[in-house]
Parts: sequence; C-alpha cells; structure tokens
Amino acid sequence: MNYLPDDELRDKNAPKPPSMNRIALWVVVGGIGIYFLGSGLVGILGGGN
Repeated sequence: MNYLPDDELRDKNAPKPPSMNRIALWVVVGGIGIYFLGSGLVGILGGGN
C-alpha cells in the first residue's frame, strides 16, 4: 500500500538504461575489435613466411 504517488516514488536522478541502438552499436564495435585483436595475435604468433 503506497501513500505516495508513483512519480514521487521514482528516483529522478537514476540513470536511464541504454537504448537498443547503443547496445547494438557496442556489440558491432566490440566484434570488430575482437576480430582485429585475434588477427593481430595470429599474425604475431603465426609469424608468416
């Protein structure tokens, strides 16, 4: 049983959760970064001819 309205119960300074576009962007950028890191390690460790 609430004695206050819902808008007074919410924290006004609470950060908003990230949007789906921002999450998708981080997933894509993270995947590209992991690819570059992996290919660099293969190049260093593999040595090439």
